[in-house]
Amino acid sequence: MKIKLLVVGKTSESFLAPLISDYHKRINRFVNFEIIEINNINIKKANSLEIQKKEGIKILEKVDKKDQMFILDEKGKSYNSIDFSKFIENRMVNSSKNIIFIIGGAYGFSENIYSRSNSIISLSKMTFSHQIIRLFMVEQLYRALTIINNHPYHNK
Repeated sequence: MKIKLLVVGKTSESFLAPLISDYHKRINRFVNFEIIEINNINIKKANSLEIQKKEGIKILEKVDKKDQMFILDEKGKSYNSIDFSKFIENRMVNSSKNIIFIIGGAYGFSENIYSRSNSIISLSKMTFSHQIIRLFMVEQLYRALTIINNHPYHNK
């Protein structure tokens, strides 16, 4: 079993990359973790629906039919850190399938991504850049794993 974070676009903010990398290493102490970047669709004169659809195709190319797929979207279910750790632990214990969290592009997800997802998770009702959400997600994933493993990080 592996946990993956699939993101649309590169992390171009130089101050974020080392922070994301640090949490990536920390997460790998607990579970096999991978971050997969998909290139943005950069089509001049394309509307948002066309971009969503093309990004959706690229996302699904990276997801196996057996994978558990969770998308991050402000319309999703919100968790506190303890409940999120229970969510992760439940999926780790009750399935041998990979867990994939997906952060979409600037225009969100196409309908085929919504229909394929096992669940929609919201980190906040507020809007953040996709690059900042990457940092938030890896921190929360690390926090969840430390809670599951009774590591003191959560209470520092």
